[in-house]
Amino acid sequence: MSNILSALQAIDVAAVSYQEWINVGMALKAEGFECQVWENWSRGDRRYHPGECERKWDTFHGSISPITGATIVQMAKDRGWTALGPGAAMDWNDIIYFDGDSFNQYTAPEQWNPTQELITYLETLYEKDDFVGYVTNDVWQDTEMRWVPAKGVYSRTAGELIASLKKHPDDLGATIGDWKPGVGAWIRFNPVDGEGVRNDNVVRFKYCLVESDSMSIADQDALYRKLELPIACLVHSGGKSLHAIVKVDAEDYTEYRKRVEFLYDFLARNGVDVDRQNRNPSRLSRMPGVTRGEKKQYLVATNIGRKSWVDWLDFAEGVTDELPDMVSLDTYKDNLPVLPDELIKGVLRCGHKMLISGPSKAGKSFALMELSIAIAEGSKWLGFPCKKGRVLYVNLEIDPASCIMRFMKIYDAQKLPKRNMGNIVIWNLRGHAVPLDKLVPKLIRRVRDQHFDAIIVDPIYKVITGDENNASDMAMFCNQFDKICTETGCATIYCHHHSKGSQGNKKAMDRASGSGVFARDPDAQLDMIELALTDDIKNNVRDGFATAWRMESNLREFPNIKPVEFWFEYPIHRVANAAELSALPPQGTWEAGQLQNSHKKTAEDANEEFRQAYQVLNMDGAVTVQDMMEYLNLGDKAVYARIRKMKDEFYLEKGHVYKVQDSPK
Repeated sequence: MSNILSALQAIDVAAVSYQEWINVGMALKAEGFECQVWENWSRGDRRYHPGECERKWDTFHGSISPITGATIVQMAKDRGWTALGPGAAMDWNDIIYFDGDSFNQYTAPEQWNPTQELITYLETLYEKDDFVGYVTNDVWQDTEMRWVPAKGVYSRTAGELIASLKKHPDDLGATIGDWKPGVGAWIRFNPVDGEGVRNDNVVRFKYCLVESDSMSIADQDALYRKLELPIACLVHSGGKSLHAIVKVDAEDYTEYRKRVEFLYDFLARNGVDVDRQNRNPSRLSRMPGVTRGEKKQYLVATNIGRKSWVDWLDFAEGVTDELPDMVSLDTYKDNLPVLPDELIKGVLRCGHKMLISGPSKAGKSFALMELSIAIAEGSKWLGFPCKKGRVLYVNLEIDPASCIMRFMKIYDAQKLPKRNMGNIVIWNLRGHAVPLDKLVPKLIRRVRDQHFDAIIVDPIYKVITGDENNASDMAMFCNQFDKICTETGCATIYCHHHSKGSQGNKKAMDRASGSGVFARDPDAQLDMIELALTDDIKNNVRDGFATAWRMESNLREFPNIKPVEFWFEYPIHRVANAAELSALPPQGTWEAGQLQNSHKKTAEDANEEFRQAYQVLNMDGAVTVQDMMEYLNLGDKAVYARIRKMKDEFYLEKGHVYKVQDSPK
């Protein structure tokens, strides 16, 4: 291979035709070079437009007769170039290595207009009434004899400066003052209030500074463009770096900090060794249009990359791979990971997900509030010890006053001292609910650094997205809870209602409304179902409106719990005494049907009813179990149970009911 790069340097880009320019790009790509080589060479022509090389580069897909590096060599030879100088030669198969150094030298434009550069910079970054902070001769030397800028000037508007620059086009110092030889000058890229230069004096948080002293100028420029940073102004510092003034468009200082941290982290992941000392919004950057010793601080480009921060985020999310690394199991052989603490002992760990499902009237919201209090106070919830911590209760359903009063009533009913109420934070979103995928980023932003241990969302039907009966839609919906857990480290707890119809004969994990994803996605599912009470138990209930419940589980991290029976006595749930409710069937089961029937008739009455049904149905000597079920309004198991109890009179054979006395045997 010929020394293609040496040949390229011998070609004056300003003297080539458009087609020759295209041929050079195609040849470089065919030889395996990066687009940046073509871009750097193209900058020497006044026809150069930032980004044009990259757009063309992406259209070069090769051909049957591709243009190769030989084209560049021949173009250079036509202009008098000889390979490696007089008398030197390389074999055609020699390998040429390129380390990028040939294109690392940026030079200021020969036709340099310092005043116009500063005007362009000011017009790009500021409104006319914005106060601009800058430093020229207000500098001092530190202990290492480095020149350091002080406060400088901060009470002049961009409009005033631009007017003065236009009035004195040939004397930059007449506007900004003279600067020390060899030191240069600085300017603040965010407008201030005219009263100082601290972060508190910044009035709009529009821009941040991206700079790297450890990378070559060419590498900085190439990566900034490749990563499509929304750069308002790109300034050569006159030293080792380019100063990229990047659009962040933050509403306030808090958002500014978060966006800058995100940007710096993104750059670090993508090969930019960014200087993190430049994070504050009142930071000084190098002023274009001035000299720094024998070098110039000059404006390289304006408004390159994406148009705005929001536009750039779309790009960043598309190229950022946030998936964790693959890890060999033997990595953990001698260094086992530490399991998260148990938030609810034997049920849920910190940072995991839990679903509470149940029908209406179960008091699910009260149960979640009781859980909030148990975590806040480090007490028990339905008999399970809870780790003491902070809880965010996201209230989506009831008005704020009612929500607060419920918490107070629960505290009083449980006779708990209100020592740690500060551990419960309520986010009232009734009337402000948005779909969960829109709510989660806002929630994560608000809870960061708040040290919560649990986030409770009550209820999820207010924020559900997609069709709850569609497994794919619900998988995407449930992924939002994963995002909360991953981003915050908090356990995420939420509740959902049962599907319509009788639930007693279903498994606990199949009772929640919608796709089975609801029950299978969380690390812990607790399901509440109402129990059918006998008249004796009802008569002994202190509160005539109390209801009895059983809680069953499906746990991923622990063995399933022994079912817990409890009363819901407004406004709290109270664990039942041993065996007090354990024998009762859930409502909607055949056992409950039997229980309800027994409230109205004696065993003999039930037997007589069965005999009468058989007599009515026995029209042709064959009475099926299905006939008896429909006539008596009982389930098949209830019919079988009745036959067993009346075995002296009836028996069952192949789905039919027969009288013993009529048996042919």
